[in-house]
Amino acid sequence: MFQPSRRAFLADVGRGTLVAAVGLSTAVNLGLTPAEADQSDDRLRFGRLEGLVELMQSGQGEGLLAQVVEKLRSGTPLQTIVAAAALANARTFGGQDYVGFHTMMALAPCYAMASLLPAERQALPVLKVLHRNSGRIAEHGGVDSEVLHVVEADPAIAKTASGAELLAAVRAQDFDRAERVFAAVAQGTTDEATERALEELLVAVQDQSEVHRIVMPYRAYDLLDIVGAEHAHTMLRQSVRYCVQNDRHRDHSAGGRDVLPKLLEEYRLLDPNPPTARPADDKWLAGLADTIFRSKPEDAAAAAAAAVRDGFPLDAIGTSLSLAANQLVLRDKGRSEKESRPEKPAGSVHGDSIGVHASDSANAWRHLAQVGSRRNRVACLILGAYQVARDRIQRGGDFLNWEAYPHAEQLERQVARSPEELLAACERAIRGNDQAAAAAAMHQYGASGHDPAAAFALLLEYAITEDGALHAEKYYQTVREDYADSPAPVRWRHVTALARVTASAYGHPAPGVAAAKKLVGA
Repeated sequence: MFQPSRRAFLADVGRGTLVAAVGLSTAVNLGLTPAEADQSDDRLRFGRLEGLVELMQSGQGEGLLAQVVEKLRSGTPLQTIVAAAALANARTFGGQDYVGFHTMMALAPCYAMASLLPAERQALPVLKVLHRNSGRIAEHGGVDSEVLHVVEADPAIAKTASGAELLAAVRAQDFDRAERVFAAVAQGTTDEATERALEELLVAVQDQSEVHRIVMPYRAYDLLDIVGAEHAHTMLRQSVRYCVQNDRHRDHSAGGRDVLPKLLEEYRLLDPNPPTARPADDKWLAGLADTIFRSKPEDAAAAAAAAVRDGFPLDAIGTSLSLAANQLVLRDKGRSEKESRPEKPAGSVHGDSIGVHASDSANAWRHLAQVGSRRNRVACLILGAYQVARDRIQRGGDFLNWEAYPHAEQLERQVARSPEELLAACERAIRGNDQAAAAAAMHQYGASGHDPAAAFALLLEYAITEDGALHAEKYYQTVREDYADSPAPVRWRHVTALARVTASAYGHPAPGVAAAKKLVGA
């Protein structure tokens, strides 16, 4: 049974006392009806979802999962459950807790995963993430340690509120001013107002190329289809706070701060008359991806800028980012003994590996390059190219000389031929943590023209059951999106990379999955 928090209980007592004192009609006129009372403090509240949000903050572990399953059986939509979890996460962590914001970034992907499952199993990926969410909320202190509170738009700030103002506050590392500027920017709940808020936010985000700084606003924006546009400010302000916190620890000589304005001017990318459109064939796209992968960060950014100047489609340039990042997954030698941990042993490539991080970043940059003004779209592509190249260089390794999976010797050993045999061989390799064999079997499956749905279904099972060091759901969705948007000759590289990462992650079951399966009868 759901137990309200101490704060909520005392608020209810105070509200009831006040209503009794002034009378119901007066209380209604004062806005003190049970649903709206006790708004004098600065606690952020979520209307009709408030009770469910409190449950997500107060429940924990298998007990919470049981209550959620009961609500699902009683008719609460799965989307509503995910929305409440996202709002509980935002209110608790405000984008400033590593496990917390990774869990937020997993919510839209796990909901997308649910749609791929039969009805009786759709709750499983969501329950897995809810278990992580509730556990971390409890460790953080629950409702008594909330980070996000009500913030009012200052009328004086509203006159000049813009992305430039927000960036100045972020650079000054001023949480309070950054919050008030963004509150002024993010007024309104229409699609147009939300897009404007996102675009102004991205001016600050684009000041540095760093994985969480860019993936967080994309996944928060992605959640708005689930949570609702009325909560756009709550979801996106997490990124504001992350940027301020991130700026305190950044290397101000790194990132695209100086590169972006230089290229915008040099290539005249903001001229009012865009260049004549040119088609991008598969060969051109693969060539740009290879250039980005092999270049220094500044040269990769310039290659993307030149492609924009020459009139190539922005979506095609975005796809090249994902293909370049994919090479970091396929070529990675894996973690060294020094870098290893029990959940991420030597040789592993799952979790926060170079390739997975780069792929998630590139995916976020290219999706955010589909929103807002031409300036934002172009900036995201330039910075996305910069970051892929920087990821290859900055985190170490000899990626240019390492051989990409699948290796020739593994392909020669591959004796399976039918689609069933190839998927069985891939699954055996996954369960044996044999990354090379898993990649080879999945590559051969795709090269033979077999059904991609069956391959994704196999890998989905392990994206649900394995812990994945906080990245399983997000990377699975990244691959699905990148596969869908890549041309046929190269799209299977993404699935091959997912097979490799899945084999790396196997053997570390996610907490809560066994209980979730039992609860739903799977």
